[in-house]
Amino acid sequence: MAEEPTPVPGSRGCTVEECQNMIQRSLQTPMVKFLKRQMEKAGCVVGDKFIKAIHCDQNISGGYCQGEGITVCSNEVSMQDEVNRVILHELIHAYDECRSANLDWCNCAHHACSEIRANHLSGDCHYKQELLRGYLKIRGHEQECIKRRAMKSVTSNPFCSEAAAKDAVEAVWDVCYNDTQPFDRAP
Repeated sequence: MAEEPTPVPGSRGCTVEECQNMIQRSLQTPMVKFLKRQMEKAGCVVGDKFIKAIHCDQNISGGYCQGEGITVCSNEVSMQDEVNRVILHELIHAYDECRSANLDWCNCAHHACSEIRANHLSGDCHYKQELLRGYLKIRGHEQECIKRRAMKSVTSNPFCSEAAAKDAVEAVWDVCYNDTQPFDRAP
């Protein structure tokens, strides 16, 4: 459920304190407030320590860990927009776990579904983000991006081989891509 960083030329991240300040600003955005409310309606409390900034050893911008919450990697993000996207992406994972009593992160199909949803609903694959990553395709970029990023994340799961990840993404694609809960439609 780790989020790959968006390369920014000359970017070296920020301090943990700067990142924590950006997290606090992100918590005031309408989308984050909405997701937190929806999680609370579903019975999952998002406490003050649920989202935290840390220095990460891996080349990821953040992650969600069951029972621990969301981490944002201060050394991989430097702008408010990046922090907002990481938090939205990871909150989708947290929401998925909250609404599903039997979500199993070791199950490649479950993991793939949550990655498809998180990449689709968080804005990770917006045209602007793809341009910043160096992907210049005009048509069909969003679905290709979602599949590419879901594959990258699921293949990093030690329980999912590349072939199993590919099969899982393809098997759950239609249902999970079209599942926009808790939103009425994809933002």
